[in-house]
Amino acid sequence: MLNGLLDLSWWQLVLVALALTHVTIVAVTVYLHRCQAHRALDMHPLLAHFFRFWLWLTTGMVTREWVGIHRRHHARCETPEDPHSPQILGLRKVLWEGAELYRDAAAQPALVDRYAHGTPDDWIERNLYSRFNFHGVSLMLVIDFVLFGIPGIALWAVQMIWIPFFAAGVINGVGHFWGYRNYQSPDAATNIAPWGILIGGEELHNNHHAFPSSAKLSSRWWEFDIGWMYIRLFEILRLARVRRVARRPAMDLGNSVIDMDTVKAVVVHRMYVLANYARDVIKPVADAELCQSERDCRRLARQVRRLLVRDEALLDANSRQRLHDVLERSQVLATVHSMRQQLQQVWERTASSQEALLGALQQWCRDAESSGIQALEDFARSLRSYRPALR
Repeated sequence: MLNGLLDLSWWQLVLVALALTHVTIVAVTVYLHRCQAHRALDMHPLLAHFFRFWLWLTTGMVTREWVGIHRRHHARCETPEDPHSPQILGLRKVLWEGAELYRDAAAQPALVDRYAHGTPDDWIERNLYSRFNFHGVSLMLVIDFVLFGIPGIALWAVQMIWIPFFAAGVINGVGHFWGYRNYQSPDAATNIAPWGILIGGEELHNNHHAFPSSAKLSSRWWEFDIGWMYIRLFEILRLARVRRVARRPAMDLGNSVIDMDTVKAVVVHRMYVLANYARDVIKPVADAELCQSERDCRRLARQVRRLLVRDEALLDANSRQRLHDVLERSQVLATVHSMRQQLQQVWERTASSQEALLGALQQWCRDAESSGIQALEDFARSLRSYRPALR
């Protein structure tokens, strides 16, 4: 009885722990996050209910609470109203006290009610999963003890800390503090690693904040999102249907006229537009201005590129001063930086009419093409070829 009904060796217990925690991760990323919070896919009721039951057993999390808190995070990201921003609260607090921050937010009914619309509200949700949310983890402890004996208690402990640490701590903390960025989303979200396996693809957090409603989190060819692999498998088994995936803009190289299709493509695909601007304009101009022949110059160019593409609201006082000094010394860099800000203003004019948006983009292209900066001129001409993505 000390080793339970299954009497497993230590390495078999390790494999069981990895398998069980992985199922929990898949439940969080596919069901809670992509399906419930962002409506990126629909799931068969049987599969959805399996994940609800599994999360009740292994985390005690209530779907509507998790969804409400996560949607609040996106709506108020990197502000004092964000439930778990390391930019506001500090990395240490979010990393080590992520579960406590989640509970604090869940204890605010008005917050949850405002953002949790569309989540399950059936009999079993009201009378079991929500009402007795911690009875599930107690049942899991009994199951682990019966199956694995005394080692099952340690296995249960691992199951209980897996999501609070990796999801609430690492993703919400490190994922807004350290890593690389494919897209300049208006927050500090980063990709922790290009291969999203351990945390179900959630490692690709910058990609997610750039395209929140996309069921697929990987973006570059060398990135891997294991959650997307499972979603595709569920599709094959007719257990899921993808609703939205981030798509790259179509390109019509023969087009030379900026029309409403161009405006629509630029607005809808603005994350790609900014990423291409960083690659095709800021990088070559910064390298040319700051020299690339010596190691110190290359490092300086990389540092300046990061300052030029980052939203100034996310820069600390020292970084803002460094950016100001760089722009003071280089009129060319000041121009490409200013043109980037003006380009952003095109799609931020949400109250403008279509004609006003069209005129603003046409004027931006005219200014860019007359700037005398080759990379900027080439980019402006490339914008003319943008078309909405083909479905």
